[in-house]
Amino acid sequence: MRHKVRVGFSAGSEGTAAVTSEGWLPLSFVKVRGKHFVVDEVKGRNGTRLPGCPSSIMGKKSRVKTQKSGSGAMAVVSPKEMMNLIAELLQKCSSAAASAGKEWEEYIQIRGLVERIRKKQKGMSIVFEGSREDHFPELMSWAKENGASCECFTVANFGKEGYGLRATRDIKAEELFLWIPRKMLMTVESAQNSILGPLYSQDRILQAMGNVTLALHLLCERANPASFWLPYIRSLPQEYDIPLYYQQEDVQLLLGTQAVQDVLSQYKNTARQYAYFYKLVQTHPTASKLPLKDCFTFDDYRWAVSSVMTRQNQIPTEDGSRVTLALIPLWDMCNHTNGLITTGYNLEDDRCECVALQDYKENEQIYIFYGTRSNAEFVIHNGFFFQDDAHDRVKIKLGVSKSERLYAMKAEVLARAGIPASYVFALHCNEPPISAQLLAFLRVFCMTEDELKYYLLGDRAINKIFTLGNSEFPVSWENEIKLWTFLETRAALLLKTYKTTSEEDRSMLEKPDLSLHSRMAIQLRLAEKQILEKALACGRAKRLYFQKKLEEGASLPCYEESDIALLENTEADAKLPVILRKVEEGQEIQVDEDSPLLNGMKVVYGTNAEANGERDQDNNVSTDVNSALASMECSSQREEANLSASRTEDEPKENTV
Repeated sequence: MRHKVRVGFSAGSEGTAAVTSEGWLPLSFVKVRGKHFVVDEVKGRNGTRLPGCPSSIMGKKSRVKTQKSGSGAMAVVSPKEMMNLIAELLQKCSSAAASAGKEWEEYIQIRGLVERIRKKQKGMSIVFEGSREDHFPELMSWAKENGASCECFTVANFGKEGYGLRATRDIKAEELFLWIPRKMLMTVESAQNSILGPLYSQDRILQAMGNVTLALHLLCERANPASFWLPYIRSLPQEYDIPLYYQQEDVQLLLGTQAVQDVLSQYKNTARQYAYFYKLVQTHPTASKLPLKDCFTFDDYRWAVSSVMTRQNQIPTEDGSRVTLALIPLWDMCNHTNGLITTGYNLEDDRCECVALQDYKENEQIYIFYGTRSNAEFVIHNGFFFQDDAHDRVKIKLGVSKSERLYAMKAEVLARAGIPASYVFALHCNEPPISAQLLAFLRVFCMTEDELKYYLLGDRAINKIFTLGNSEFPVSWENEIKLWTFLETRAALLLKTYKTTSEEDRSMLEKPDLSLHSRMAIQLRLAEKQILEKALACGRAKRLYFQKKLEEGASLPCYEESDIALLENTEADAKLPVILRKVEEGQEIQVDEDSPLLNGMKVVYGTNAEANGERDQDNNVSTDVNSALASMECSSQREEANLSASRTEDEPKENTV
């Protein structure tokens, strides 16, 4: 019997999401038998520049090292000065969250510290010789030698979409055309069995963050000329287009958008992680044995985090008992289009398998579907804007005030429908702009006391809950008018928070000299406005419609017991509160609007996955982990001692980037 588990895709679009790797920092000096020496640049066997390998000894030096960068600039680095900068960065990133309206100011301060560090690390990175394309033949040969399928496609450049897979023969829809065996995957388990294993076993933060473990695993293997995964690592892009690589003016274009908070958090948390692991690598006895000690720049870490963020996926462990994070070579070259998930994991053959989303002719690009992501998720976690995103949406946070007189009654009705009294919902780009869950919430939010009693009391009260998310059974004409008026007003208020209009954004996008990152920021900003404009227009139309119904004295549709069959029909299912939907085996459902499940396995969005798969994560580092980092920073200031595993005892819970 063949056992298969479906998995979601989280790799970034090859074309629109590239990878920047300026990043491998040697220490500011090389210590040999207590002496410090200047180190010249040396080429390794794998064609990389190995800044940590001394080629000439020029006598005893001070603790300040000067090394030529690739551009001829001089980078002067004092170990003490660097550690002071790192400590300052860690403290800044670990302090209490900035108050409302101060997030941008905090971002500028953190970015300033990072740029000072990057300036001192300039020219100290490992760089593979040749272009990325030069390494694709080696990638294909390596994949074939290790049991992957390579017969019906090749890697090709598709212009603006970048690199992807091109069919070398006709491929039929649902035909199995690609499989990658487990041994080719970089996983949390392979990290535990690598040189990173001893540190992983001692560091609770690494144990809590599978995606960060993968990032450090990637860096360690990149520094190893004999690494099994070197053909894959060499094939990765040199730069990424996620906001971690944006210029400050590009990020500034996102001010006022709903995406900007996630962008600022992504940068802050990446900087915090880097500062923590830099100190750990320099001071922890186990960490100091890693090949990162003499080459670990911010750009290194940014590159590794970006590689994982745009490519990580959840797959089952070998025994199928749980899920783990993995990087899947070759398969992650596929670009995104609308459709359905067509990738699964075959536990019997122990390999990742992908079937064709549609018919492909020879020389056509082969696409896969990454999942029901918004453009904000694509831009922040994958580095591209998808113009035809059928699942685009913006967040809208709503809640019933606890000070409201009817709070207890409203909360009870919502609880029976499986909806929180306070929640982040979504407005969608398509029709209708609100989900069944949001419709149910708004109906309860606008109910009068008598209407609430109708849904709380009586023998049939529980059955009435089924109608809350169904547009065919209004609570009352007055209730419909209230909820659509509320939506119309809220959308109008949100639109007023933007500094530019939709027309101004469209005009800016017509500029031929607009950078790629600026273009994506403006596209994302415009997309948010367009969704809000649709919601506003829908709210106005619905309000007028129900006002007319009220004026006409139209009869209110009544829910009967016999209607339960109607509510269970496929078409009606979409109108029910999500928690009440009938679920077929293997059917894709949504427990909430941003947390899809496939066959009981959580789909990975960007970095939104944890190695054990037991809870959602926003990105990389948990809130409690961040608290632990802050606590460790305070300890380090008091003691200036090693950041040992004993300082990471706090149990991490909720992850953020």
